[in-house]
Amino acid sequence: MMQQSEGEAITADLVRRFYDEAWNEADQKVAREILHPSIKFRASLGPEREGADGFINYMLAIHAALADYTCTIDEMLVDGAKAAARLTFAGRHEGEFFGVAGTGRPIAWCGAAFFETDGRQITRLWVLGDVDGVKQQLGVDPQRTF
Repeated sequence: MMQQSEGEAITADLVRRFYDEAWNEADQKVAREILHPSIKFRASLGPEREGADGFINYMLAIHAALADYTCTIDEMLVDGAKAAARLTFAGRHEGEFFGVAGTGRPIAWCGAAFFETDGRQITRLWVLGDVDGVKQQLGVDPQRTF
């Protein structure tokens, strides 16, 4: 196995902190620490946001709709200042989501995320998620957007 460079270790740590601390704990302070102020973020459920505030607003909306929301890194590959992760997202549908009132049922879906960093913060993040799988679990029209 090849040894990870210092830059790759920093990138991997940023990705882990992004999911473990910022997303899973809905920690706005950590999000502001690890996200570049002008980050470009494309969410797994489709919306695009700019800046740490744009991401945080999206994160809080997801946590409001899905109690106990978690993102689990199933696999991660790092190449210098870039990383890709295969993920599982899960939560309990407690608030309005895709126009559907909370059902109390668990939902889960898979996705992949692609990160770029500047060696200190995450500068770009593009997440692809199984939106059709989410809609199917909620029983909504496949044309409906978040």
